[in-house]
Formats: sequence, structure tokens, C-alpha cells
Amino acid sequence: MYIKQAFNVLHEWWRYLVGFIIIFLASQIGTIPLILAVMSKKLSDDESIFSIDENEVLTTLSSNLTLFLMLLSFAIGLLGVYLVVRYLHRQRFVTLTTSRKKTDWGRVFFGFALITITTLVVTGLDYYSNPEDYVLQFDLVPFLILAVIAIIMIPLQTSFEEYLFRGYLMQGIGVLAKNKWLPLVLTSVIFGTLHLANPEVDKFGNIIMVYYIGTGFFLGIMTLMDEGMELALGFHAGNNLITALLVTADWTVFKTNSVLKDISEPSAGFDVITPVLILYPIFLLLMAWRYKWRDWGGKLFGKVEEPIVITEENNENSTFIE
Repeated sequence: MYIKQAFNVLHEWWRYLVGFIIIFLASQIGTIPLILAVMSKKLSDDESIFSIDENEVLTTLSSNLTLFLMLLSFAIGLLGVYLVVRYLHRQRFVTLTTSRKKTDWGRVFFGFALITITTLVVTGLDYYSNPEDYVLQFDLVPFLILAVIAIIMIPLQTSFEEYLFRGYLMQGIGVLAKNKWLPLVLTSVIFGTLHLANPEVDKFGNIIMVYYIGTGFFLGIMTLMDEGMELALGFHAGNNLITALLVTADWTVFKTNSVLKDISEPSAGFDVITPVLILYPIFLLLMAWRYKWRDWGGKLFGKVEEPIVITEENNENSTFIE
């Protein structure tokens, strides 16, 4: 039902193409404040603005200001998603979120709590097992500023990614391809490959794409099995928020005033793919038990059939055959 309900709105292929372009442009417009801020800072330091590389963009400003301006582009992108869905497709935003009559916030909070508790436990165990790998860098004022920025902006960032990939593109590709496996595969692969620009790729190598693409599949499976994005919205927000507040490293995309700093030399081995091979299957089984998921084959690989409208002569009513 989650994908099929897109048949009830304007769903021609060109609308999804135009919509994706609008959303992309909106997110790029959102990067302008960060670029202008970096240029202004370099000019004030009497430095050239014509040789700014990616590393300078991330290090020229304070970490909290950089984080806010980075996340601003996602917030503008999320606004673009809303406007495209509402006015180009004439679709209610709740039907992009879920097949239920209204958003199930209990599911959102469950997904959030699941990854938050897991991250706290795993990080705590690693900290006490390998204290030499961490530096306690807690500084109250910068941390409080970080907390305000992160609590407000990170859910907007993760919601943009979820509404774009598990929502807009999942439904759009699904109604065009009329199946469920193709949108699952395409959105997961695109989601993962868009992280190629992250500094973690330079540190770990291409093997980390297993994690990024695997995470895309995990969130996509979660969405299709639960017939809605609520669990994915909560999980993604919890993952990024607790990571930004709890631990940072010089090689991460979010360099924050977090509680801990990881100074270890990470290895691009089993640690990178452990979440995909072990944790994600456990999470899916736990959700399947809690929410009584059934028919995995049909939910993940079944057809998406357009309702057939039969109009009888002299009858103002139409019968919809599912």
C-alpha cells in the first residue's frame, strides 16, 4: 500500500524527473550560505578565495558554525521535497510518509531509541575496553551550542534523505516500474554512492561503500516491510544525532564539539561491515517481531499494480478494483 498509494496522485514520469531536479537545485541553493561564509572568512584573513578546496570549507569556520551551515542545505532540500510533493504531484505529505491514516510517532521514537541505545552501549563498552583510543574533550558551552544545532538541524538533514530516497524516489520508481524490488535496489545504491564524497571514504577506501549501500537497503527494507517511513525516520535521526553528540574524529564528515574524540587508527575490515552483516539483521528481526511483519517476499519483491477503474454507464460512481 505504501508505494501503491502514489497512484492516487499525479504520477507521470516527467513529474518525478522535474521534481528531482527541483529538489536537487534547492539543496544546492542551500549550500550558498556556507560558501559565502568561507569566502568572507578567507577575505578577512587576507587569503585568496580562488583556491578553496573541500577540506578548507570544513575547517575554515568554527565546527559549530560549519555544522549548522552544512545542515542548512538539507533543510532547504527538505522544503524543496515538500513543495514538489504538495504542488507538483498534488499529494498530501502524510501519504509520502506512511500508508497509515496519520504518522505513527511511536514507530519514529522506537527507531530512534533502538539505534541510540545500541550506539551508547557499543561506544561505552569500547571506551572502557580501549580508553587509549579516545580523548575526553567535553567543553560545556561549545557542547550546549552543538546540542541545540544538532537537535534542531540533524532531524531535518536525515528527514530530507529519507523523504527523498525512501519516500519520493521509492514511490516514484515503484509506480513507474510497477514492482518493489527495483525501487529498493536503485534507491539504496544511489543513497550509498552519494556518500562517496565523505572523508570516511578516503580513510577506509571503497569497502565502506558496503556500509553505506547496506544502510540504504536496511532503511529501504524497513520502509517496505512496515508500509511506511516512520521507523526509518527515527532510526536515521537517532544514528546521526547521537554520533554527532557523542564521538567525533578527524576523518569524519561531522567534526563536532562532541563528548569524545576517537584518536585510534581505524581499520577498513570487519568493523566496517559488522553493522550490515550482524546488527542490521538483528534490528530487522526485532522490528518484525514487534510489528508482526509478514509476507517478506510479497512486500519486498511483489508487483505494484495500478487500481483499475471501471465506469458503468449512467452511474456516477466508479468501482476501484485493487
